[in-house]
Amino acid sequence: MWLTGQLLDAAAIPLLLWLTLPFNLLIYGVNDIFDQETDALNPRKGSIEGARIEPREVRLIVWAVAITNVPFLVWFLIAYPPAAVGLILLYTLVFVFYSAPPLRFKQRPFLDSLSNAAYGLPLLIVPVALGEPPLWPAVIGLLAWSVAKHAYDAVQDIDEDREAGIRTTAVLLGPRGTAVWSGCWWLASTVLFALVSIPVAALNLAIAGVLVVWMLLRPTPATGRRLYPVSIAFPYVAGSVASGLQLTKMFFEVYG
Repeated sequence: MWLTGQLLDAAAIPLLLWLTLPFNLLIYGVNDIFDQETDALNPRKGSIEGARIEPREVRLIVWAVAITNVPFLVWFLIAYPPAAVGLILLYTLVFVFYSAPPLRFKQRPFLDSLSNAAYGLPLLIVPVALGEPPLWPAVIGLLAWSVAKHAYDAVQDIDEDREAGIRTTAVLLGPRGTAVWSGCWWLASTVLFALVSIPVAALNLAIAGVLVVWMLLRPTPATGRRLYPVSIAFPYVAGSVASGLQLTKMFFEVYG
């Protein structure tokens, strides 16, 4: 929302609230429901890095997802323009069918990674919902960034996914090939971010560079596991810097 030049708009509050707990519950709840079999084989699951649910919990998760998401979606149909509603529905369906059959993008090489570009859609959804022009370099840059991160994070699960018969971009390309794939997308995002903020682009390039070069030098799933905390911190660090710079810019535009 700050990219539209507004500190706060009451019309955006329901959307911003939905993008916190409700939508995350939808994404990861659906994922956990349809990943029960493969999660049982993954030693990372059942810890802080991912849930491992019991079959008896499925009904509770379905109800929780419905109760927390349906009221918001109904409100969006009433309150927001058709273009914004269409983007919200696209955003929702991509993440549902990332995990759910018959599409189940997560088991389709390249589609698994490309579908995760949808993580960048809020930068488009919010301005469209508010009737403001999107900041396209930031939108497309975040789409590209999200493609890169998904594939990179999957390197650590190559052995478990291969054993379970799951074909992902990381399984297909291997650690070194995935590093090249992710590096290309991160480089594209850096170029696009540079059109908005040079400091953010430089930080993006620095962190992505460390991740990619380290993987190229030691191309194993174990390297992916060691670097996973860095990858997890990546969006929080870069996002905090971007938000701080934008707020500073808005402050000086008003009070400078």
